[in-house]
Amino acid sequence: MRVLDSRRLTGPSLLLDVPGAILDVALDGIEADDARVAWRAALAPLLSGVGWDSSFVTARTHAAGLSLAISAPADALYAATEVNEAAWDIATRMIEAGGTATPGPEVLPGLRETIERERKPWWNGLAEKAAAHRVTLLMDDKRVSVGLGKGSRAWPVEETGRVLERLRWKGITDVPTALVTGTNGKTTTVRLLGAIAQAAGLTAGVTSTDGVSVGGEMVALGDYSGPNGARTVLRDRRVQIAMLEVARGGILRRGLALPHVRAALVTNVANDHLGEFGIFDLESLAEVKLVVAKAIGPEGRLILNADDALLLQRGARLTQPICWFTLDARHPVVSAHLARGGQACVLEDGWLVFRVGDQRREIARVDHVPITFGGAARHNVANALGAIGVAITLGLRLEAIREGLGRFEPTHGANPGRSNVWQLGGVTAIVDFAHNPHGLEALIQMTSAMPAQRRAIVIGQAGDRDDESIARFAQVAWSMAPGHVFIKEMEIYLRGREPGVVPALIERELRAAGAGDAQLSRWPSELEAVRAALEWARDGDLLVLTTHAQREQVVELLQRLAESGWSPSQPLPQPISID
Repeated sequence: MRVLDSRRLTGPSLLLDVPGAILDVALDGIEADDARVAWRAALAPLLSGVGWDSSFVTARTHAAGLSLAISAPADALYAATEVNEAAWDIATRMIEAGGTATPGPEVLPGLRETIERERKPWWNGLAEKAAAHRVTLLMDDKRVSVGLGKGSRAWPVEETGRVLERLRWKGITDVPTALVTGTNGKTTTVRLLGAIAQAAGLTAGVTSTDGVSVGGEMVALGDYSGPNGARTVLRDRRVQIAMLEVARGGILRRGLALPHVRAALVTNVANDHLGEFGIFDLESLAEVKLVVAKAIGPEGRLILNADDALLLQRGARLTQPICWFTLDARHPVVSAHLARGGQACVLEDGWLVFRVGDQRREIARVDHVPITFGGAARHNVANALGAIGVAITLGLRLEAIREGLGRFEPTHGANPGRSNVWQLGGVTAIVDFAHNPHGLEALIQMTSAMPAQRRAIVIGQAGDRDDESIARFAQVAWSMAPGHVFIKEMEIYLRGREPGVVPALIERELRAAGAGDAQLSRWPSELEAVRAALEWARDGDLLVLTTHAQREQVVELLQRLAESGWSPSQPLPQPISID
C-alpha cells in the first residue's frame, strides 16, 4: 500500500464541505473495505489525542485506491495532513500484522507540537467576527483578508495581532461573486461576464486559465483558475464584482477558494483529465464540477446546462435554487421547472430569453451576439445563455447584459485563443484552444457552417491524456473531412510521454479512419505545423488551428500576415523569436 498524494483542502471539496486534509493511497491488492476500516480505527485515537474529536471523517473508493479525508481547523491544515499520514502508517502496519497497531509514544506529542506550531491563536475570534459582519475571511501562507474586492482589507499573516487591535469593520464588505466551472467554455464565459460587468459600469475582477484581469487590464499571466487566482482578484480593492473560473484540478487539489458566493455556473461535463486524483469516469467528474453548489446559499443560485445529461440528472437531486439554460425551447424538464415558477435562460426563435415561470424577457437576438457567429457556434450560444443566468443572479441590469453580449467580439484581443477568426487574403484561419473531443466537436460544428474550398486542421495532444482520449480526439478531427491534417508535437506538454509517441498515436488513428499519405504530415512544433498549413493553403480554404503550446507565436505570425496584406501566393515571413 502506497501513498500517492497528501494535501490540504482549504475550502469545500468533493469529500468535505469544510477545510481539511486528504490522502490518496494505492491499495496494491488489499481490499478497500479492510483498508478503510483499519484507517478509521487508527485515526480515531489520533483525533481524540489532538483534541479533534468532532472532525468529520470520510473515504472514497476509486480505480486507483482510496481517498481518505478528514476535516480540520482552518489554521492547522498542514498539521492535518500529518495526522492523516500517521493514521495511514498505523493502518498499514495493522493490516500487515493481521491485528492491531498503536502509535509509537512519540507520535501524539509530535502531532500536538506540529499543530501548536501552525495554530493561529487569533483565527477563531477573527472568523467569528467576520461571520457576524457577514463578510468573507481568507487566509493563505502569507496574507489574511476580510471582505472581498473594494470592501476588503488585507495584511501579512505575521502582522495580524497588531492589525486586529485597530481594525474597523465599517466599510468592510463582500462584492458579488460568481464561480464558473465545466469542461469547456469556462474561460469564454468569465470573459463575457467581464464584458457585461463593464457595460454595467463596474470594475470586474476575472480569473481564468490565461490569467487575471481587473477592469479589462491583465495583471497576471498564467493559469489562475485555482484559489491563488481567486485571492489575487478578491484582495484587489478596485474590484466591484468578480467572475472566477474554477478548474477541476483546483477543486481536487485545494477545494473551493470561497465558502459562499451568490452565483455558480457549470457549463458542461465531458471527457478530459480523467485518471487524476481518483476521478476515472464522467459521473465522478460531474460530482467534482458540482462542488461549486456547496457555496450557494438560499439567496444565491446555481446555473446549470439542461442539455448536458449528467448535469440534468444530478441537478434534480440538489436543494440549491437552480436556473437552467437550454438550446431547446421545449425542453421537458425545463418546461416543468418553469411551470413551478422556476428560472431558465432559453433559446427561442433566434432570441436569448430569460424566463421566470410564465414571464419572459427577450435579452438579445442570437445574430446580435458576435461570439455565436449568427448561431452557428452553438457552444457559444450555450455560453451566452449561462452568462445571462449568472449576470441576472448577480443583479446586473438587462440593458447592461444586452450591451455586453453585443460588445464581446471573438477576437484575440477580447477572447484570446477562443474561436478567433483571421482573414488572410482569401484564406480563413480559426485559432482555438480546443483540447478535448467535446471542445473540438463544437469547433468543427461551428466551422462546418463556414464556406470553404478545402479544409485543413492542425492538431496535437498533451501526453497526460490516455490512448483512448487521444484516439477520440483524432477521430473528431477527421470528422471535418479535412484535405490535410498537420500533426504537431508539443514538447512542453509531453507530461511523461516520450517525444513522438502522441503524434504517432494520432497518425495511427487517422490512418485507421482512412487518411492517406497525402493527407497527413507531422511537425516538431506547433508553430511549424501552423506555418506548414499556411503554406498549403489556397484562396478559399479554411484552416482550423488548435493552439496550446505556442499561441502567442502563432498569433504574432497571423498578425504580421494580416497587417502586411499577405495572400497564399506569397512566401511566409521568416520566423521571429518571442522571449
